Amino acid sequence: MATDPTDPTDRTAVRAYYHARFGGDVAAAAALIGEDFAFRSPFIASDSPEGHLDGLDGLLGITDRVELVSELYGEDEATLLYDLHTVPAVGITQRTAEHFRLRDGRITAITLLFDSAPWQALTAAAGPAAAPADS
Repeated sequence: MATDPTDPTDRTAVRAYYHARFGGDVAAAAALIGEDFAFRSPFIASDSPEGHLDGLDGLLGITDRVELVSELYGEDEATLLYDLHTVPAVGITQRTAEHFRLRDGRITAITLLFDSAPWQALTAAAGPAAAPADS
């Protein structure tokens, strides 16, 4: 009889993180992150739970829905594949892969993979950020 090498607490942690993050519950998402955390994406690199969750409100503000396509679990790791659909005014549907490393049921690393070109075009269309006022 084959055994499942994955820790059920890892699966629970990854699912809870996914639902908390896309539900806008930053505190619940951050609570699932362990020590020595590292986050990498095409736009952000952070070694703190707060650092990678800082822009969540902005992302959720333009997100219409997120559809989970696949979940894959291995020993101390997981990968989620999902489609992030933005509101019609933004018009981006982003296929995203998110790879997690876990230790003792806590997330220690996340690597987010997606094509950043549509987001770069959106940022360029928005124009340069407002310059700070002179004091």
